Amino acid sequence: MSVLEVANVSKQYGDKTAVNGIQLQVDRGEIYGLLGANGAGKTTTMRMVLGLIYPDEGQILYKGRPYSKEISRLLGYLPEERGLYPKVKISDQLVYLARLKGMSRKAADESLRRWLDRFNVPEYYGKKVEELSKGNQQKIQFIAAVIHNPEILILDEAFSGLDPVNVELLKTTVKELRDQGTCILFSTHRMEHVEELCRNMTILHKSNTVLKGNIKEIKSSFPKERIMLGVSKEVEGLAELEGVSEVKRGENGYELRITHPGAARRILSAALEQADVHRFEVMEPTLNEIFIRAVGGDVHE
Repeated sequence: MSVLEVANVSKQYGDKTAVNGIQLQVDRGEIYGLLGANGAGKTTTMRMVLGLIYPDEGQILYKGRPYSKEISRLLGYLPEERGLYPKVKISDQLVYLARLKGMSRKAADESLRRWLDRFNVPEYYGKKVEELSKGNQQKIQFIAAVIHNPEILILDEAFSGLDPVNVELLKTTVKELRDQGTCILFSTHRMEHVEELCRNMTILHKSNTVLKGNIKEIKSSFPKERIMLGVSKEVEGLAELEGVSEVKRGENGYELRITHPGAARRILSAALEQADVHRFEVMEPTLNEIFIRAVGGDVHE
């Protein structure tokens, strides 16, 4: 049984369909990717999962049960927009939020101190949110989402506003939560984060599901149309080879686009005749390329 199941859920606002029949299941210890441009239906889906709004059709189950006040205590949420009070002490805010989720004051305070130590910022305990940089505000908001040890965690653009070092810190933390059994629904525009963190995904476009399933299986179902060629010197005639649609010259070789698999052998033969080849790789499509193909290039941010 999945920890989180969204079963054929739809939501209407007047004559506008915000979400149309979305289905997904997230297991214990899984990070599930929810992708789509602005207006695709991601935020509405997350709000329904959080119990903030209700589906018009379908149902959402948490460990096989419908939403209730008790279920709400299992949920943690990191919104894209920062929502903490800027002039209130971090300790006061986060302990209060944890108590709303059923923790005692003592347990909440201990959890907060552990998380501040985990992020190497114990001195933030008595500070106000407005005293922190935007990146550190995001870390505090992350702590607010996980302070009560939720079983189901909803992350919306979790790494927004963070420098590369802190992105890695938070990614490592999210992986640790996954390994501890947390069920995580992860929404982002950053395709490389989905490739690194998620096993399964759903792509939404204009309220509809356009692609869904295991990421590795999805990638293997798309043709490999890009080749990376590393050579010791310039290779002539690549653009004239049958099946080659594009050639880009780089510092250490070439990136080529092909229209069918047979072109790969011709490229390699031509390169070996003219130079030493130190790299030849037929690349699987990136998730970004798959996303653009799935939505037909019709993406409006």
